[in-house]
Amino acid sequence: MIAILARMNLGTSATYTILHEGYGDDAVAATVGYLEDGDVRAVIDPGMVRHRSLILNPLRDLGLKPEDVTDVIFSHHHPDHTLNAALFPDARFHDHWAIYQGDRWTWRDAEGYRLTGSIMLTRTPGHTNEDITTLAGTSGGLVAFTHAWNTAASPGDRHAADLQALHAGRRRLLCLATTIVPGHGPAFTPAEAHP
Repeated sequence: MIAILARMNLGTSATYTILHEGYGDDAVAATVGYLEDGDVRAVIDPGMVRHRSLILNPLRDLGLKPEDVTDVIFSHHHPDHTLNAALFPDARFHDHWAIYQGDRWTWRDAEGYRLTGSIMLTRTPGHTNEDITTLAGTSGGLVAFTHAWNTAASPGDRHAADLQALHAGRRRLLCLATTIVPGHGPAFTPAEAHP
């Protein structure tokens, strides 16, 4: 794993926490992640949850207020992954093609964009054509926050915009990541059995 991180020129200083483990069937909630590296404190996919306290309380347990969050990253623009973005009034917001903050819209491609030396965005279309994955180099390996999977057992994606691209992204992430955090379920360790 260290060799993969070195080839990507990605550091190993990021830490991560799952703020809320998502689910989907009769009700839907996003898996909401948190990354910290140096001065960057990023929330990933602050979308639908039963109550916003399910995002804010775990942050508070980490000693953080919403104003402490510097960055919010959207894997894609569906409401179940973006609905609670306004909880973080001082953050920069990242998607597939820009950074937004206040009244500023700064164009940039997500592919290869680095928030820090250990946190990088990459394009992984499939669920939508604009999907991105957040890669984090940690002391335990590479963590991928992605919507390439709803859950570890998801064989496909009935809502996929491009199923062929989705499977190509999955193959890439399975080769890179030590841990995958899917859009609506618990984190998992990649294995040949994963679709």
